[in-house]
Amino acid sequence: MSEEKETVETPKAPSKVWVVEDNETLRRTVARVLDRQKDMKCVHQYERCEDAIECLVAGERPDVMLFDIGLPGMSGIEGIRRIKTALPDIEILVFSVFDDNEKVFDAICAGASGYLLKTSSMGEIPDAIREIQAGGAPINALIARRVLDMFSDLAPKSRDYGLTEREKEVLEQMVEGLTKKEIADQLDLSFHTVDKHIRGIYSKLHVNTMTGAVAKALKEGLLPKG
Repeated sequence: MSEEKETVETPKAPSKVWVVEDNETLRRTVARVLDRQKDMKCVHQYERCEDAIECLVAGERPDVMLFDIGLPGMSGIEGIRRIKTALPDIEILVFSVFDDNEKVFDAICAGASGYLLKTSSMGEIPDAIREIQAGGAPINALIARRVLDMFSDLAPKSRDYGLTEREKEVLEQMVEGLTKKEIADQLDLSFHTVDKHIRGIYSKLHVNTMTGAVAKALKEGLLPKG
């Protein structure tokens, strides 16, 4: 009888974390918090981006980098951008006092995988690192709201072309694919009146055809959703 070999799982090595933070007291506190975790270890601490990049050039690789933004010398955002361009597999978690839209947007565009404010508790940092490594994107609640607001601001706004309520009704029927005669029947108007409204729509939307009016209405969301 053959004996079954017992499978022994090799313990997973702790995640290697680098901390880039110019405040020495905070940097050491974060490092101690990370070193108390069984699944991660703070391998290096840096005051400047340049020093961290120099170590990367020498061949060392972290799993996750915890990055401040306001750093002496090269900014954290520029450091993130350079690192992610050269080494896209390295995950970067921003840990900053800055919560303004510009900084948040720039950090995310540079390649940050998450964004925590320094008002967060120390216990949130290792949890955020685990979330990043699991494929998530940890973001402080306030920052998440700002991100949503930014995307809302980027969305195209519907223009007001000064269409009357009747013109909007006619345009809605045009979008539905009705002909002038069908629109007249649907809205209980004369063919001449419908034609007049359509010419008014063309003038206000700066188009010359029914197809052009429909395309503009759909593209710019000129009609109420429903």
